[in-house]
Amino acid sequence: MSSAVGTELGRGGRLPRSARRKQLLAAAQEVFVANGYHAAAMDDIAERAGVSKPVLYQHFPGKLELYLALLDTQAEALNDTVVAALAGTTDNSERIHGVLSAYFGFVDRSDHDGAFRLIFESDLVNEPAVRDRVEDVTRRTMLAVADTVAADTGLGRAEAQLLATALTGAAQVAARWWLAEERPLGQEDAIRLLESLLWRGISNFPRQDI
Repeated sequence: MSSAVGTELGRGGRLPRSARRKQLLAAAQEVFVANGYHAAAMDDIAERAGVSKPVLYQHFPGKLELYLALLDTQAEALNDTVVAALAGTTDNSERIHGVLSAYFGFVDRSDHDGAFRLIFESDLVNEPAVRDRVEDVTRRTMLAVADTVAADTGLGRAEAQLLATALTGAAQVAARWWLAEERPLGQEDAIRLLESLLWRGISNFPRQDI
């Protein structure tokens, strides 16, 4: 992980508010992933970003608010990737491939900076605001898949959501296992293997052309 988040931009240099916020979130992510939420200190985050603590507090009133902003950013990135995968094709086997790729890609890309751990392996899961956000992104991705399943198969909402929960849950758990086991097979091979299993089930609900 980079230790020069702040120095790359110049200690205390003036930045547009959006750029400064992005800089602070990047620094916070490094500190939270390295130390965990409870051991992380705002002093450490400010130092990592190369700014004074008052500058940090201008953007985020406290450590929890900073953590939640970071969690929102990563959760939105995952959800957007899943939605884009569903919208990118009308072929349902390709959609399954896309959803699996979204999860595996997110876990794989963020392994170097630990972004996925903020969502799936947070040490702050007992904090209601954190738990609500994790549940929200899990539900939003499930609903995006369920909308597609319902539209394509004619199944009712409950049936579609159950299938979508199975699909997104399998994608998340399998991707995390794959990473924890240090990528025992190539990412594309892992996706294809899981895709074959899931497609055998979902294909029992054929597409209904309208």
